[in-house]
Amino acid sequence: MRFQLIVALAVLAGCSGVKSRVEEGRVQTVINQKPAAGSYFEVIGIGASEPSLPTDTQRRALARDAAIVKAQYELISLIKGVTLEGGVKVSKALAADSSLEARVHDSIKGAEVLKSEFTDDGGCVVTMRLPKRALESALGARLP
Repeated sequence: MRFQLIVALAVLAGCSGVKSRVEEGRVQTVINQKPAAGSYFEVIGIGASEPSLPTDTQRRALARDAAIVKAQYELISLIKGVTLEGGVKVSKALAADSSLEARVHDSIKGAEVLKSEFTDDGGCVVTMRLPKRALESALGARLP
């Protein structure tokens, strides 16, 4: 019993601070974000699946996969606009060095999925974050 309580508290602690994007089974009408706040880049992705799939599990799995891909796309778009120390934008650095681009994409694929929320119509909203230090490591440069 004590072990179950510890596990439950750990799960709740891991989800604390992650704002819900789904209310009453629907994606919120307004989604406010602070994508570069603190020591993380945080993004959301919204995905859907083919409604004719035979089971909820299949629809949810595909909707979550689509939401993760969309969140990764949002993350790379966000990161490309970041200015490094020295005034160079990440997009310029990536264009100049293909190995750098591969390292950044690898770090994005390793971004942490914080929360997956399902909607009543079979969609999914994923909240994902990437530590800024992971991006600095991939870029070999400091962020201001």
